[in-house]
Amino acid sequence: MPVKKKEEPPAAAPKKEVAPAPPVEAAAPAPVAKKPEKKREKKHRQEKGVRAMYKVEGDKITRARPTCERCGPGYFMAEHHDRYTCGHCGFTRYKQK
Repeated sequence: MPVKKKEEPPAAAPKKEVAPAPPVEAAAPAPVAKKPEKKREKKHRQEKGVRAMYKVEGDKITRARPTCERCGPGYFMAEHHDRYTCGHCGFTRYKQK
């Protein structure tokens, strides 16, 4: 009777370095239908600086905006559509309708 030989495991192949798997990102949300944008009209900008504070009429110079009642002369009030406001102390005076 022939003698059976033991089977030897195959020779181990050298191990390869495996790059780490990239991080799994969450699935992007489904795109949302966007509403068409409305065209907005550009607002007319007013003059800035000292020129906006005074009006020159011939030889006379007049103040275009009122001065603050609390702070005194030299502190002009900002002009809004319904009120005047002092930027220094916060005093507000509403316009007459």
